[in-house]
Amino acid sequence: MSSDDPARRARCPSGATRKTLVVSRHLPHRSTAQSCRPDPPQTSASASPGRPLRYLSTPQDRHVRHPRRVTRVPELTVATANVNGIRAAFRRGMDAWVTTRKPDVLLLQEVRAPQAVVEQHLDGWHVANLGSELKGRAGVLVASRHPVVDVRRGLPWAGDGPEAAVHTGRWIEADIALPGDAGTLTAVSTYQHSGSTKPGEEATMEAKYAYLERTTARLAELATAGTPAVVAGDVNIAHTRADIKNWKGNLNSAGFLPAERAYLDRWSALGWTDLGRAHGGDGPGPYTWWSWRGKAFDNDAGWRIDYQYANPALAPACRKVEVDRAPSYAERWSDHAPVVAVYEL
Repeated sequence: MSSDDPARRARCPSGATRKTLVVSRHLPHRSTAQSCRPDPPQTSASASPGRPLRYLSTPQDRHVRHPRRVTRVPELTVATANVNGIRAAFRRGMDAWVTTRKPDVLLLQEVRAPQAVVEQHLDGWHVANLGSELKGRAGVLVASRHPVVDVRRGLPWAGDGPEAAVHTGRWIEADIALPGDAGTLTAVSTYQHSGSTKPGEEATMEAKYAYLERTTARLAELATAGTPAVVAGDVNIAHTRADIKNWKGNLNSAGFLPAERAYLDRWSALGWTDLGRAHGGDGPGPYTWWSWRGKAFDNDAGWRIDYQYANPALAPACRKVEVDRAPSYAERWSDHAPVVAVYEL
């Protein structure tokens, strides 16, 4: 219909032009509508020679909603992993995982390397490392992209003297200065004893229970501290039937004994939250350890023995927890999978 058509003039008052309103394709509903409205006045700027016309806002425009600007909340990604020797893990591809995952804090166990070797592999990180007095055994570290302001090594009891060699390289605490006004985070990397129920190896279980007692005493202190704290690592205990595939066949095995599992009950009673279970559903799994032998990994016949525990000051800030299980047996760089938690600062 031409602009001078009588029907056109009847529908649009004099001095008005026909316009097409297109709702943004970013909005939930795409639609087009035609309307007639008076030509709005030009601004002085739009009337300037050589500049395109622009229009003042009119009431008809006000129903068009524009996308909201989303403000991102700062986050902290904390990853824990038993690496079975940091040199071997990097040879198998751990460096690629670190590059892709981009954790802010790494809590590693069974590092089995002196400080110089650790720094070669974690160049640019703030690193607190604690080796074992027993060569080729244990070793824990905290590595952070943010400054480490204080470090506490081991779990000596008052009046008990230095830790026995078998207990060394199993607990390290680091106070990390978080960015902005987020304060300080206490991050703990722990490697609890594995133990054995085989005849003649009773001393391994005695050492395990003794260290669990020390650990529980320290957790009681950290639970009531005002500083947010995460205690993570290889605890070598599957807490419930949901944490082990073959629970029936392991009722008498180290790592699933009632006396061991009772310690994790005590930690919960102290106010610590098992973030893997809290964010991972009722199970079974997700598991974090599979034997190198046989088809355990392919059949997902695993154990959940790697944890991130948060005290009451930190637990509400956790937004998600993931287990980074390797896509295939050949792509594993440890017999453990990293447990990764994301916290809001």
